[in-house]
Amino acid sequence: MEQRMSVITLGVSNLKLSQQFYEEALGWSLGAAEDQIRFFQLNGLILALYPRQELADDAMVPQNGSGFSGITLAYCARSRDEVDEIMSRVWNAGACVVKPAQDVFWGGYSGYFADPDGHLWEVAYNPFWALDEEGNVSLRGE
Repeated sequence: MEQRMSVITLGVSNLKLSQQFYEEALGWSLGAAEDQIRFFQLNGLILALYPRQELADDAMVPQNGSGFSGITLAYCARSRDEVDEIMSRVWNAGACVVKPAQDVFWGGYSGYFADPDGHLWEVAYNPFWALDEEGNVSLRGE
């Protein structure tokens, strides 16, 4: 298996609301839509939104459960100011800011928000990593 990820699928309770959040709050463009699934083309991978019950059914697992799921998604910003801009934007769009942006122990600056289904997103500026023009992140701070 190659060391890469192709698609992240989030189980959502309201497909229309979730699509609207990602388009309006984050300013992302919908890449494709089919009956019960929405796709956003990101740099090098795809984010999919799919009804939570259907996703659980497809994986043949119960959809019950609440609280912290043990996973967060992250957006690497180009600066501290960009972190603040994004956190302000999602707050104004009605997102729950779980942790306001602040200096963090590892030397960066980050905050967390929850999307309409409670999926946690970290918005972080990491001065030790590099971002290319397309937004691809590298562990090397080149």
